[in-house]
Amino acid sequence: MKKNLPILIALVALLVLGVMRYEHFLSAYNVTSFWRYNSMFLLISIGMAFVIITGGIDLSVGAVAALASVVSALASPHGAWAGVIAGSLAGLAVGVLNGLVITHMRILPFIVTLATSLGAHGLALLLGHNDAVAISSDMNFAAFGQGDFLGLPIPGIVCAAAAVIGWIALRSSRFGRHALAIGGSEEASRLMGLNVDRTLVLVYAVSGLLAGIAGAILAAQFGAGQPNEGVGWELFAISAVVLGGTRLTGGEGSIAMTIAGVALLGLVFNLLNFENGLGYISLSAYWQSVIRGLFLLLVIVLQARVLGGKKAVKVAH
Repeated sequence: MKKNLPILIALVALLVLGVMRYEHFLSAYNVTSFWRYNSMFLLISIGMAFVIITGGIDLSVGAVAALASVVSALASPHGAWAGVIAGSLAGLAVGVLNGLVITHMRILPFIVTLATSLGAHGLALLLGHNDAVAISSDMNFAAFGQGDFLGLPIPGIVCAAAAVIGWIALRSSRFGRHALAIGGSEEASRLMGLNVDRTLVLVYAVSGLLAGIAGAILAAQFGAGQPNEGVGWELFAISAVVLGGTRLTGGEGSIAMTIAGVALLGLVFNLLNFENGLGYISLSAYWQSVIRGLFLLLVIVLQARVLGGKKAVKVAH
């Protein structure tokens, strides 16, 4: 719990700042918009958390989301469900490909997912003819990104369901225990008789599937498949996972704290937008990225100091 204090303190501090400084910070519109937009990032971050827990990395999620958005847009004339399923399956296919190549050819995840990222981006441009692909206006596909159900944003409901399933899977399922064991030591896991390759393929499949769903939301939310969108999404996901205390070396992680990491990074962006609205400052998207990066670095340094102090105490004892 102690190692998570920096991110929790930062999250509370930003919430307090937002409530005290901005009149409409807690308005239904802002809360709903925040949840709706950041649902895409939460989905890819949940998948990334499982990948990093096993000691791997997935650099393809941003490009996969872009590809899935184009596929969803192309399938949307056949109905809302067709658009959602097509985008999800596109993401799942890339995820399974990543897992199979990594496990059967024994190539580093960094290299494999970098290659599939380039391939997915190229395929998205080919399918979209180097341009955005408008979704069908005759079908109800747009509701998947823009609609509400019982007063709650549909993308938010989807990502909340994914978060609950991911949390249960990591804490209470054989799949979660095996993922943690592989991250702790892949060699020891094999000696214990665990089916390491199957678990890794499943992990990358989950990451791809969630990126595919995020891509379907992207297309539905913005009214078009975006082949050039998704740039840097993988870095956002990795940042959120690391902020949530998941070790990049694997073997330890938390879905709940990954959610906190996504919320923290999303809040930084949200507060900067409010600050721009007040007119005191005017920061472009580029400066906002710089500030977010510096904020991320600050929290990681604080985490490192907390963990360093914890280790020092253990050594002293």
